[in-house]
Amino acid sequence: MSEHEEHTTHSQGFYIAIGIGLLIGTATTVGAAFVNLGAFNPVVALLIATIKATVVVLFFMHVKGASEKLTGAVVVSGFFFLAILLSLSLADYLTRSWR
Repeated sequence: MSEHEEHTTHSQGFYIAIGIGLLIGTATTVGAAFVNLGAFNPVVALLIATIKATVVVLFFMHVKGASEKLTGAVVVSGFFFLAILLSLSLADYLTRSWR
């Protein structure tokens, strides 16, 4: 292996702590849904969801400490398919007759 590659293993307690943190994030999302923030309700919910998704990707999918080239390829392909999804959805929406 190369000098720059380091594979860290975490204990079972670490993953349990991350799981409990994700459950707390879910409870926070549910609690925020009952607070009237006006137009900021979706913003708060998406912010919490983004934080939770980042934690899942970094630790449960073992992206933290992985190869930078592989991680870059996965991120680029993810954004590519997101662009396809959004463009096809927008094309469908714009061609509807009920506009």
